[in-house]
Amino acid sequence: MNITLKRTEEQVELIKAMASKNRNVAYEAQAAAAEFVGPVLSEVMNNAPTLSNMFTSFQFNDDDNPSIPLDLYHDISDEDYLEVYSQSVPGGLPSNTITPLHSELKFATYRMETAVDFDRRYAARSRLDVVSKTFSRIAQELLQKQEYTSANLLLGVLANATTNGDAHVVASASANQFLIADVNTLITAAKRLNTAWNGGTPITGTRGVSDLLVSPEIMGEVRAMAYNPINTRGLSSTLTGTATADGDAATDDTVSVNSTGGGVIPATEQMRNALYANAGASELYGIALTEINELGVGQRFNDVFKSMVAGGGKAGDVGHSSGNFDTSGDEIIIGLDRGRESLMRAIAVDSETGAELNLVADDQYTARQSKIGYFGSIEEGRMVLDKRAVTGIVV
Repeated sequence: MNITLKRTEEQVELIKAMASKNRNVAYEAQAAAAEFVGPVLSEVMNNAPTLSNMFTSFQFNDDDNPSIPLDLYHDISDEDYLEVYSQSVPGGLPSNTITPLHSELKFATYRMETAVDFDRRYAARSRLDVVSKTFSRIAQELLQKQEYTSANLLLGVLANATTNGDAHVVASASANQFLIADVNTLITAAKRLNTAWNGGTPITGTRGVSDLLVSPEIMGEVRAMAYNPINTRGLSSTLTGTATADGDAATDDTVSVNSTGGGVIPATEQMRNALYANAGASELYGIALTEINELGVGQRFNDVFKSMVAGGGKAGDVGHSSGNFDTSGDEIIIGLDRGRESLMRAIAVDSETGAELNLVADDQYTARQSKIGYFGSIEEGRMVLDKRAVTGIVV
């Protein structure tokens, strides 16, 4: 992310005024810059391709006590009680609350804050690049906090959630290999999770999965489908018969021939050509693929999921080597159903300006310190209203 201030005459004068020896003029210029840049930073953050933006946002006034009428967000045939997952502090462990469907959900919000400063001589010399980097840093730090908070919430749901007696995490057909069959297995499992309150067919049909969040290594597996087989059946077979001639085996001895590699089936020509032409695929079976660097073996989100399922007895503790999730070889893929209004983000807006990001000039510095600073904060609350919207694959 890179915020750039154009070198226009008006902006140059504004930046110079920020370093004025007149304290009132300097503060007014700093406040004017914050008022101008704040909405831009908010818009950039809301459109960044990050995990935190997988949530559906709704706004409320910063002096309000927000709530959600749960019955309006669920199908009429859903269960009477729901498990709602939420956090009380940014980056904290999620907690689930059993809530009646016909009730108002009061949820906790929290503040994410950051502060950045730079030497005032850069403003006096009209160094717009330094000022631009300062605003970029504010957006980056808040985005990082939002990303970690969102990941902790979703991975906590995956680790604990069960529906109709089934876990929300499935294992891939082969260890350390991602195939189309794994996507098909997840779709089938998601349909079994998304039933009506009586276990039957819901009134509004749903695929159960609309997005898959994957690591760069999994995207590499997708690209490899252009030249590797994709089937999971017929990869090997053993033929048993009886010897009819003398040799190393006596006549009538039982012998076997292993035809490993028999029945190998590649992807269709159309699919392989598309993978070659596009260096991968943006979707499989109509499910969008989003690449996230924090996923994968040895990466932050993978380790967070391991800590969530640690201790045994967790529904999401699925793996290949020992049947349990092992960070040395297993990695988690996160599946989301964005067609269901379940992943919610409540964001406070300023009652006067309507801005989501509260960016103000930091007035803690004295003339002796020769610093110009900015303080940014966001008040939000994230929750998962329906755990069935979160599924996963362990590869």
